[in-house]
Amino acid sequence: MNTSDTTGRAMERFWTGRYPADVPVDIDPDHYSSLSELLDNAVRRFADLPAFIHLGQSLTFRQLDEQSRDFAAYLQQGLQLSPGDRVALMMPNAQQYPVALFGILRAGMVVVNINPLYTPAELSHQLADSGAGAIVIMANFAHTLEQVTQDIPVGHVILTELGDHFPWPKRMAIHVVLKYIKRRQPAFRLPSAISYRHMLRQGRQMRFTRPYIAPGDLAFLQYTGGTTGPSKGAMLTHRNMLANLEQAKAAYGPILHLGAELMVTALPLYHIFALMVNCLLFVEMGGCNLLITNPRDLPAMVKQMRRYRFTAISGVNTLFKALLHHPAFRRLDFSSLHLSVGGGMSLQPSVADGWQALTGTYLLEGYGLTECSPLVCGNPYDLKQFSGSIGLPVPSTDIRLVDAQGNNVPPVQFG
Repeated sequence: MNTSDTTGRAMERFWTGRYPADVPVDIDPDHYSSLSELLDNAVRRFADLPAFIHLGQSLTFRQLDEQSRDFAAYLQQGLQLSPGDRVALMMPNAQQYPVALFGILRAGMVVVNINPLYTPAELSHQLADSGAGAIVIMANFAHTLEQVTQDIPVGHVILTELGDHFPWPKRMAIHVVLKYIKRRQPAFRLPSAISYRHMLRQGRQMRFTRPYIAPGDLAFLQYTGGTTGPSKGAMLTHRNMLANLEQAKAAYGPILHLGAELMVTALPLYHIFALMVNCLLFVEMGGCNLLITNPRDLPAMVKQMRRYRFTAISGVNTLFKALLHHPAFRRLDFSSLHLSVGGGMSLQPSVADGWQALTGTYLLEGYGLTECSPLVCGNPYDLKQFSGSIGLPVPSTDIRLVDAQGNNVPPVQFG
């Protein structure tokens, strides 16, 4: 297939000849009109299957649909927010994240993902730059927000506890352990904050008005550090995200089974990599995300993995390396694992080789950037050995490699 580069010169996507036979050269970026429609379709097909599991508690696609509807209704009626308004999310992996994520998107509003480990200065910058009118924040990190509210007032604060999706006895137990035993919830004072659980209860009684969402409407202000200066918000539309979803599905979908996958999600969903590869792709395919709140707690993570027949995992080199050196991880059953995806940083050959020797699957390294929603390149799923490269451009992607002077690099130098 011939396309043209930025100068108008014809270029050939010769790399498509290396695609597996069932990977298309091009995708349809308009398969869905919005991310809200994507969820609607997933719920119709997979309503009673688990979509997210956290600490043994399942959230089905039907429950995700109902609770994100309630969340969206409260944004509209309770907070009087409008389509296009920015709503920040500042929390680690927990079931509150997908409920709030899809609630915001279904209301036609814009998700502003915030790293919960941000300093007050970093948080202040992102809230001011994005113009967020509301924030959903885990109580563990509320002390950081308290330090900036005098300078950067946020209209509405929705406060959630890690155990909010659990029934009463376990919910209280989680709260006591985090606050009083592990001391992971510093004291804070946000007197006007709204309880997440109260919000869902009230939203259930409110009318949700489905807004018109155009493919070109903004879905995310996804902040990225870039190379210099403060972080900048990449403006990602519904079509941006849906197109990359179709590219990811085209590249890896042939080895995924509808309604039968379990992805270990240790990477934070607020990061663009996990947001696309773990959350959106697996929701579209009826897969389930096993949410790991704190991947630095390897014993707890491995304990969760031992309970399930996981089929996929994504991560970065440091995570894979740490797992390989953990004795309990080495004793897990890997017989169902058939997709291991690495990104975010270069994979070390020793880590990739060790992973293949232990699990029987190859680490498929890829490359992306936030501005591209994010996947650009990835190793083909039929890789027979670790390549040490970022792989091939995903379907419907044009790339041009140049030298330091801006001249095209001949194909023979691609390696």
